[in-house]
Amino acid sequence: MTVPWALVDGWTVTRRDLMHWLREPAPVIIGLLFPVLMVLMFGFLFGGAMAIPGTADYTEFLLPGMFAMTMAFGMEATMIAVSTDAQRGVTDRFRSMPMSPSAVVVGRCGADLLNSVAGLVVIIGCGLLMGWRAHGSVGATLGAVGLLLLLRFALLWVGIFLGLVVRNPEAVGAVQILVWPVTFLSSTFVAPATMPGWLGTIAEWNPLSSTAAAARELFGNPGWGGDSWIAEHAVLMAVVWPLVLVAIFFPLSVRRYQRLSR
Repeated sequence: MTVPWALVDGWTVTRRDLMHWLREPAPVIIGLLFPVLMVLMFGFLFGGAMAIPGTADYTEFLLPGMFAMTMAFGMEATMIAVSTDAQRGVTDRFRSMPMSPSAVVVGRCGADLLNSVAGLVVIIGCGLLMGWRAHGSVGATLGAVGLLLLLRFALLWVGIFLGLVVRNPEAVGAVQILVWPVTFLSSTFVAPATMPGWLGTIAEWNPLSSTAAAARELFGNPGWGGDSWIAEHAVLMAVVWPLVLVAIFFPLSVRRYQRLSR
């Protein structure tokens, strides 16, 4: 089983998922608009009450964090899609075909990553309409976008693995409950310095916080100015955290897929 074979099979599965979205676009459209609703809610409804130490414009602080949170939100849709395919027997049908063992999970990852690119474009466009701007260089701006997509790529594998483990779509809801506290317990909306000491430390070490802080730095937007090691090395950790997650959950996902129905 060569790498080209795996890539070709993976692209076939990606196309299958994309065609499914074209036939039923409503869930995709809702998924694209939900982050926009979150941005408008926190930016306009709650933004006037938010205060970030040393930061005058809350919108400039908020938007990079929301970009990072959008990359995390998509993990739930991945879990539901994977568990639904497993429950309906689609996954077993794929396993009976002469194809690469990693093709199904790689294909799902490819389709969801393309969807995430579209989602990031939509929410960046929303941010521009709200007055947010990237003040960094073109290279730094592209680097920030790359780090956001790298986080999404890593979290896709977490979602694929959880979807294969929790094969009942209804039970996925129980796992989804954990996604919200993890995403909110970060520097997305407020500075960890405003939290109780122990809680702020947890928020600082949240991988989402590293990507949000790195995006703010590369976009040239105001950050929260933490002086801890993790805060001072946000760009480095925005690379390290996703690589660690991929190194853990990619092999786990492939192994779990190969062992289904055993």
